[in-house]
This record gives sequence, C-alpha cells and structure tokens, in this order.
Amino acid sequence: MSIDEVAHYLSINRKTAWRFAVDSKLSGFRGGDTERFWRMDIEDWIEREASPKKDKKR
Repeated sequence: MSIDEVAHYLSINRKTAWRFAVDSKLSGFRGGDTERFWRMDIEDWIEREASPKKDKKR
C-alpha cells in the first residue's frame, strides 16, 4: 500500500500517516522511490492500538 492508500484505509490525513511512519508506529519498506506498507502490518497495528492497555502498577 502507498502512503495515500494507508491514509485512506485508516481514514486519516496523509500527513498523519507519514507522521506514524516516521515515528515508527507503522512499519514500511522502500518500494522503488516510495515508501510502501503491507496491509497485514496495518491491520496488526490497528489491532494493537484497539486492545485495552494494562494499567501500570506503582
């Protein structure tokens, strides 16, 4: 998937998708002269983000 396809798939702005990629929240790879993303990796990321976070004990 291209960054535009990722943004559309996640219903977010293109700049937000780039920021996620730059911050290593989304893993991608170089495909020629563009950054590409696997749909399965995006779906795994969605699953991780949607799962409830465990509270940290003090």
